[in-house]
Amino acid sequence: MKAVTILSGGADSGTLLYYLLDKGYGVYILTFDYNQKHKKEIEYAKKFVEETKKRYPDNILEHRIVDISPISDLISKGALMKEDEVPHNFYTEETQKQTIVPNRNMILLSIAVGYAIKVGAKKVFYGAHKSDYAIYPDCRKEFVKALDTAVYLGNLWTPVEIEAPFVEMTKYEIIKLGLDLNVPYEYTWSCYEGKERPCLECGTCLERTEAFLLNNSKDKLLTEEEWKKAVEIYYRKKKEI
Repeated sequence: MKAVTILSGGADSGTLLYYLLDKGYGVYILTFDYNQKHKKEIEYAKKFVEETKKRYPDNILEHRIVDISPISDLISKGALMKEDEVPHNFYTEETQKQTIVPNRNMILLSIAVGYAIKVGAKKVFYGAHKSDYAIYPDCRKEFVKALDTAVYLGNLWTPVEIEAPFVEMTKYEIIKLGLDLNVPYEYTWSCYEGKERPCLECGTCLERTEAFLLNNSKDKLLTEEEWKKAVEIYYRKKKEI
């Protein structure tokens, strides 16, 4: 079985890769540079794949960094691409909307489908999950179903399916699965700031800390001192809600 998956460099897409490898897929991996501010995730995607190859040398068929940065002028909006500040708090509807990149998943998945047809893969996977349901329309099961139908209609002679196996799972549940699969989370990056080390305070850092806390596990990306600080920040900001 051959599949294409999108690897951002974050915990969700990293867990998805291990989920597919555990099921025996031969995987073609795409990581996109769309001129996002947090390029750190691309560096970590490379590290993550190199580490994964040690465990699954025959199942990683290709990893490509795809430079689509020229489109940034067309879709540059929000805190992840422009100079807007990244919200340093738990997500609310308004702050999370600041992190939307217009039509991102539609664009990335369309490219992934074309690639799948080229390499003979029948499925394209991405890491949409339930925790993103409220604010990110392209992470909803309705979007997955509609896009899957559109891809089928647009490629009748070379059918490809769009799948998001985590679409009904929370971040906590994804990390739980990843811990069971022994995902090397120390090679994943979530922070939207993209600095030398995670800021521990942006919405995605707080969400990540929460997921590991709920699983009674330390985030291996962080040093002991950083993890202690992350937990302190998490509980302090929880009280401020």
